[in-house]
Amino acid sequence: MSLGYVVRRLLIFLLVIWVGMTLIFFLPKAVPGRDPVMERMMMLMAGGGVQAEGIRQMVEAYRIEFGLDQPLWVQYVRYMRNMFAFDFNYSLSSYPTKVIDLIRIALPWTIGLLLVSTLLAFSLGSLAGGLLGWPKTPKAFGYMLSPFLLMSSVPFYIIGLLLIYVFAFMLKWFPIGGGSQYGTLPSLSLPYILDILYHSILPASSMVLAGIGGWALGMRGMMITTLGEDYIILAQARGLPSRRIFFKYAMRNALLPQTTSLALSAGAIVSGSLLVEAIFRYPGVGSLLFRSISAFDYFTIYGIVFFIILAIGLATLAIDLVYP
Repeated sequence: MSLGYVVRRLLIFLLVIWVGMTLIFFLPKAVPGRDPVMERMMMLMAGGGVQAEGIRQMVEAYRIEFGLDQPLWVQYVRYMRNMFAFDFNYSLSSYPTKVIDLIRIALPWTIGLLLVSTLLAFSLGSLAGGLLGWPKTPKAFGYMLSPFLLMSSVPFYIIGLLLIYVFAFMLKWFPIGGGSQYGTLPSLSLPYILDILYHSILPASSMVLAGIGGWALGMRGMMITTLGEDYIILAQARGLPSRRIFFKYAMRNALLPQTTSLALSAGAIVSGSLLVEAIFRYPGVGSLLFRSISAFDYFTIYGIVFFIILAIGLATLAIDLVYP
């Protein structure tokens, strides 16, 4: 892999981040008559949070505080500078808390849930799909194809609702939502860690069950294609053991497109996890984004979407650099 290839990929990565950040900035402002500070103040006034007297002066003070009184190009330059410095301004709904502090608290929850569930779904789905496409697999294993087809067409949050109804509401085996027992103080103790794992079983299971079908079907198609390659025929003609042919030749080459799909589907995985977190009231980025949209907290939305774009861009960049 040449240095020029690496430089080109890095430039493409920076271009994607810049375009994404620019769209985040201009799209909300393209809607006429939308003032995030005024909308937030009107919501607080409707809920009794502020008095109607002097609200105009309060809105103007907040606009100056957030830099919304400046010309658009000045706001854009300031916005880009702050984004690259990971400074997303203050949260409108949780002022004077900064957006980066809210994301810093929520991000570890999402990374833990998303990383484990995605790797489990990818690993189990790829292995199951490889076995479905392998001609020497027992025929009874082929009956799993229909459930995989069904699960691959069901969104994450639908399976999450079904799991809540069956295992939390009816059987009462798991909690309905939350990241830990209500009122428990965070600590590095074993009971607290086990409590977090206990609360994450249902949201992680919904993502694994919804993702495993797609990975299995994709891997099955690639396995069938790979079995017709000359190196597989040569390996069989040399009398190599079936286990070695399956893992060293067939699975190893069929996994290449799967790995690319893993990076390209990062956006769908992240968006699906956001809905799952909102349903389970999981204290991750998804729940934070849901609350921010409900409260018209534009600055928090900017920060969360920026991290989503950054995560997708980094995943694609890593695949581009590792693939050669």
